Amino acid sequence: MLKINDKEFERLVTYMRDNYGINLTHKRALVEGRLSNSLVEQGFKNYNDYMDMCFADKTGKEIDKLIIKLTTNHTYFMREPEHYSFLTSTVLPFIKEVNKTKSMRIWSAGCSSGEEAYTTAMHINEFLGPEKKNWDTRILATDISLKILSSAQEGVYAASGMQDLPDAWKAKYFDKQEDDKYKVKKALRDEVIFRTFNLMEDIPFTKAPFDLIFCRNVMIYFEMETKIELVKRFYKVLRPGGYLFIGHAESIPRDTTDYEYIKPAIYRKPL
Repeated sequence: MLKINDKEFERLVTYMRDNYGINLTHKRALVEGRLSNSLVEQGFKNYNDYMDMCFADKTGKEIDKLIIKLTTNHTYFMREPEHYSFLTSTVLPFIKEVNKTKSMRIWSAGCSSGEEAYTTAMHINEFLGPEKKNWDTRILATDISLKILSSAQEGVYAASGMQDLPDAWKAKYFDKQEDDKYKVKKALRDEVIFRTFNLMEDIPFTKAPFDLIFCRNVMIYFEMETKIELVKRFYKVLRPGGYLFIGHAESIPRDTTDYEYIKPAIYRKPL
């Protein structure tokens, strides 16, 4: 395994923290484990030369690959099902009751390969039923990786990541492909708008407030200060009564926020 020395590690840690809020301070073993083989295969003798190449690439593709290697976790449809139960039992009925314009503003922040956004779209379709045609329910899904977003837009998934979906939903919302894969049907893909966005930046999506923001299993990479500033920015773009869903391995310090704590990994902006 190609080892990363102290100066190289500090350089990488600083770059990822300053540009993407990602804290790798205690992830040295992860860095070596995920990068070492790739560097050797590409002919690099050290991490500095590799970083020089990444940082000099004006297309952004090499940085994109780096971010994917260091942050991508396994995800799947219906992940953290308690959230979707709460979505159906509480959030969607609230939106339906108070929103007279028949529009929903939902943001999947750090959407990765798209399973979260598509799962949410399916739940909305099932909840609204025949009324769906009268609603604007498109979901904004953002990520910093162009490659990941491209995969999400294509909407092709292995059956192994769809085991928790009801069979009826697979038949209704997917087309069977070769090699035991499924492709999201166009009607559902059209429900999701994918955009690149770095969560370290000011949120530009302020035309109308959001009813619900998903930011799950993203802040595990952030330092506490970065996390607090991000949830404050989320707060500003949520409508009163709007919800924030985070990962079950994450939490928001209650003395630093104006959110109401609802239950584990679910917070609400007061009405």
